[in-house]
Amino acid sequence: MTARKGNDTGVGGQPADSPNTPDQAPEEVQDVVDPELEADLGAEYEFRGDVVASELEQARTEAAENLDAAQRARAEFDNYRKRMQREQTDAINRAGERICANLLPVIDSLERAIDHATGEGASDLLAGVEMVLGQLLDVVAKEGVEQIDPFGQQFDALKHQAVGQAGDPEVDADTVVEVYQKGYEMHGRVIRAAMVVVATGGPAAAKE
Repeated sequence: MTARKGNDTGVGGQPADSPNTPDQAPEEVQDVVDPELEADLGAEYEFRGDVVASELEQARTEAAENLDAAQRARAEFDNYRKRMQREQTDAINRAGERICANLLPVIDSLERAIDHATGEGASDLLAGVEMVLGQLLDVVAKEGVEQIDPFGQQFDALKHQAVGQAGDPEVDADTVVEVYQKGYEMHGRVIRAAMVVVATGGPAAAKE
C-alpha cells in the first residue's frame, strides 16, 4: 500500500503559509494624515497653547495700536474741519470789507456836507443829504460795519488815533473831546481808527 503524503493544509482547510493564520502577527498600522486637512489648517496644524497665547497677545496689541491711530486721525480731521470752517467764515466776513472801506470817504464827505449845510441853514439840502447818508450807513451796516464815534469816551489806542491834544484841567485826562473823523469796525475788526483830539492836564480817569 502506497504511503499517503502529508496534507499541507492548516486548520479549516487553509494553507499553512496563509497570512491569516492565528499565530502570525498582522502588519503594524501607520498613522496617516489627510493632506487636504493639513493644507486647510495651514500653520494652525502645529499650534501649541503657548503659541496661541502669544499670537493672541500680539493681535490685541496691534488692535490697540490701530484704534489709537484711528482716534488720532479722527481728531486731526476734526481740527482740520474746524480750521477750514473758521477760514471760510473769515473769508466771507472779509469779502465786503474792501467795498465798505471804499465807501467810507463818501460817508465822510456827506457828513461834512451836512455840517456845512447846517451852518448855512439850508434845511432842504440838509434833509436830502442826511437821507443819503442814512441809506449808505444802512448798506454798510448790513455787511457788519459799525461806526466808532468815541466822543466823551476814554482814549483807546486799539480803536482811536490821536491827532491832537486839548488842555482842559476840568476834563479827565485822555478823554476824547473832539472827533475829527469817525472810525469803523467790521465784524469786530477795526478797518479804520477814529481820528480824535484828547484832553490833557485834567485828573486821571477813574478805573472801572
